[in-house]
Amino acid sequence: MTSQFKRSRSVSTESQNNPVATPKQTSLESPDLLEEEEDLFDYYYHAPGSEPGTLSIEPDAYPTEINIFDYTPERIDHSKGLTAQEIIPYLDTESVSWIDIQGLGDEKVLRQIGEIFQLPLLVLEDIVNVPQRPKLELYPDFLLITTQMVMAKKKGFWTEQVSFILGKNYLLTIQEEPLRDPFDPVRNRLERNIGLIRQLGEGYLCYALIDAIIDNFFPVLEAYGDRLEILEEEAITKPNNRTLKKIYKIRRELLAFRRLVWPQREIFNSLIRDGSEHIDPSILNYVRDCYDHTIQIIDVIETYRELASGLTDVYLSATGNKMNEIMKVLTIISTIFIPLTFIAGVYGMNFNTEKSPYNMPELNSYWGYFICLGIMLFISIVQVYIFWKKGWFQNNLYDKNDL
Repeated sequence: MTSQFKRSRSVSTESQNNPVATPKQTSLESPDLLEEEEDLFDYYYHAPGSEPGTLSIEPDAYPTEINIFDYTPERIDHSKGLTAQEIIPYLDTESVSWIDIQGLGDEKVLRQIGEIFQLPLLVLEDIVNVPQRPKLELYPDFLLITTQMVMAKKKGFWTEQVSFILGKNYLLTIQEEPLRDPFDPVRNRLERNIGLIRQLGEGYLCYALIDAIIDNFFPVLEAYGDRLEILEEEAITKPNNRTLKKIYKIRRELLAFRRLVWPQREIFNSLIRDGSEHIDPSILNYVRDCYDHTIQIIDVIETYRELASGLTDVYLSATGNKMNEIMKVLTIISTIFIPLTFIAGVYGMNFNTEKSPYNMPELNSYWGYFICLGIMLFISIVQVYIFWKKGWFQNNLYDKNDL
């Protein structure tokens, strides 16, 4: 039985024009809320009864490309576009080899990679069938780390799974696509021999790549912070029907963001607590730095979630105040016209003045009409003055200059 999978992360304009491209975007401005909720809580699943180890290759997945950085403290070789068989000679040397595989579109190549590195079928399944929950698994010959990297966009962020296989003198990374990743600073440090990256082996290289992933969360958090500030100002000064929908969407997105980060804390905590024969104990000090950054990111996310939840109350309060201001204006207008309506009603009863001298004798006055209008105008002015002295004409709504 073939496997089934669910991949509902939205596609950008670029991917719509290119049948091969399938980048994923969580947008802050998605017009369809239901579709966006599917994007936020994406997951993979097999059809019930599927054979374990089944690889599900998406029809529009990127072709698999193999690149290698092979280095020692003194030299480095960078090769691109290799075949799976060309990897084997690099595994028999004392140099460190970073095998960077980008794209999950070629099942044959991926199975060859699994055979070369002696990966169990279930491990290969977790690598290929994306997305998976970030996790750490220890094996006798290698260490598996599956994580999610996030890259900021103008509106929203991209998510992509990357898997690390750490063994003796090699690091295998497998990404979903070749379009983007946060690893360029690490590649630059390798090529220019900056810092300790060539001296401390494959364990330090693995740390450096994961650290780049963690650091890339911060621009996304900064974008959400700016987004919340704008939304808070809108909720206070100009609340409208779309404001509540925006608040709801940003809360859902922050929840999805937290789901990406939280399991990564468990990865670092497990490495620090239990260690691994594939990572030198001296590298664990650097892993603690990643752990601290992850805790910091989670704290900021929780703060933003509380702010987003509080914006609902702010929105309801602002809309209530706005409705009160409208009702106050209508009340003032009604109050002004009540005595005017009374006067007009009294003199609209049309009693016959010829039948009795007491039937509104002022109706026969030469200036009666203008006197009546003057009295009505005087009453209106007096009411307006009283309301002004009581502060009823002041706008109690928030102004953006008060924020």
